[in-house]
Amino acid sequence: MLQVQTVQVEITLQDYFFEDNSEEADHSHRDEKDSVKGDATRSPISLETWERWFQTWLEQLSPDISDIPHYELSLRLSDDEEIQRLNAQYRQKDQPTDVLAFAALESAQPLPQEAIAELPLYLGDLVISVETAQQQAQDRGHSLTQELAWLAAHGLLHLLGWDHPDEASLIGMLHQQENLLHAVGLSIQYD
Repeated sequence: MLQVQTVQVEITLQDYFFEDNSEEADHSHRDEKDSVKGDATRSPISLETWERWFQTWLEQLSPDISDIPHYELSLRLSDDEEIQRLNAQYRQKDQPTDVLAFAALESAQPLPQEAIAELPLYLGDLVISVETAQQQAQDRGHSLTQELAWLAAHGLLHLLGWDHPDEASLIGMLHQQENLLHAVGLSIQYD
């Protein structure tokens, strides 16, 4: 029987507010960003849940990039305006997108052995537009939580070196995302 090594993951979560037009939203704790963005609410996913998901996903993927299975990544929940700026700056695509992944390990130079053995190994940064995720969830008929998990799994695969330059690679990556979501008790199927 295959022994799955326990993985530790540390996440820096930055939760940018996104709009909520419901009248039930609690507006008593608004800050300056809220007054600029309008009525807002936080993501439905707690930091603890994000950490549990990424830990489960890394255990399932068993990346062979560190002698010590302790990883760190940054997750920024953003809006369309911010992700469009990043997309234009780093990908020369002046339009919003759903997720961006900035892999720390994406280098032609191999990491020095000391860096690989350090604790924790920094994987990189993920930025997800909650605004786009909310629209995609609505269009596809599932919850915002499912869409955010789907996008985070996609971004994690990019941080670990996965890519989809052709249809076959994309299909393989989407299949892996489905497996990752099933591992945390969620389900999504994309056609």
